[in-house]
Amino acid sequence: MTKPQQVFNNLRCPCGRGVAGKPLLFDKCCGQYLDHFDTSPAPDPESLMRSRYSAFVLEREQYLLDTWSPTTRPPSIEFDPQAKWLGLEIKSKRMVDLTQAYVEFVARYRINGQATRLHEHSFFIQAQNRWMYVNAQDQ
Repeated sequence: MTKPQQVFNNLRCPCGRGVAGKPLLFDKCCGQYLDHFDTSPAPDPESLMRSRYSAFVLEREQYLLDTWSPTTRPPSIEFDPQAKWLGLEIKSKRMVDLTQAYVEFVARYRINGQATRLHEHSFFIQAQNRWMYVNAQDQ
């Protein structure tokens, strides 16, 4: 079940991105990619990583599947209804070439009061002018 989008439109984006020390609103940040996937793809791997984090927070399965490389994409995504997402930190980003990149991130969440950190080095490729998540890589 998708969480209501309108709740986030006038609130800070879940991804935590800011400009000049001020947090961006959802509709000016990840919302533009989640809500307009066909016409406004994420322009770079970091933006895609951030928008995918926001999609997890909002339980937007279709966006996650659409931005996942068909070579590694699962048939569906199960969301834990007990998960409370707490924040995203981009640790590093590295372009390999014009069509391949890595983004290292830490996503924090809590399930049943237990704090958890997901630390991942994500691999992205660009295909047909769209960045796609491929998988987690050991670095």
